[in-house]
Amino acid sequence: MADLTPSAGKTFVVEHLDPELEEWSSLEYSAIASECHATGAQFFLSSVPTSLKLPVNLQQAEGLNVETRGIEEIYADKKDKVCLLDPAASKDLSPEDGDTFDVFLFGGILGDDPPRDRTSELRKKGYQGRRLGPVQMTTDTAVRVTRIVVQDRVPVDKVPYIDHPEIKINKYESTEMPFRYVKGEDGRPIMPRGMVDLIMKDSEKGLDDLL
Repeated sequence: MADLTPSAGKTFVVEHLDPELEEWSSLEYSAIASECHATGAQFFLSSVPTSLKLPVNLQQAEGLNVETRGIEEIYADKKDKVCLLDPAASKDLSPEDGDTFDVFLFGGILGDDPPRDRTSELRKKGYQGRRLGPVQMTTDTAVRVTRIVVQDRVPVDKVPYIDHPEIKINKYESTEMPFRYVKGEDGRPIMPRGMVDLIMKDSEKGLDDLL
């Protein structure tokens, strides 16, 4: 069972809402764990079925706490301190929310295109909701932006973004990502290590299917 002792930073929880774990999700979760560990935050992956064997990159991920319990059980006594990041919320996340909430909750498959509103399963549990602006984000981007807002105290509309970046597959082909990303210091969208290679591999597989 994971150690739930509060740390200096905030706690970020992804409730895994899928019986399986796709490769792209494992890359996102690994990136979240690494960044949370580096910034003094805690990261929990909750509701992980006991039957789910985590891939090697997650088994070795520093900063990842895996929980078979769901969010309601883990934080049963501090529901008012849990903030659900919800695209349907009426209020945007603000730096002041870092004073109100200790735990920031995300639905596990946020990066669906088109969005399937998987967060609705958590919304029914009655947590206070905040949104991260109007553009769909991947799960790791949503956690990254939330951490920047509540720990670094940067307003959500002042975070540097890149919307719908194009990934070059080869000399002739490119694919547009239907998400918002945080802009890195190099001017490029921040993505998990290995994600671009995975996107290229999937795109080439798709092209082969068309031939």
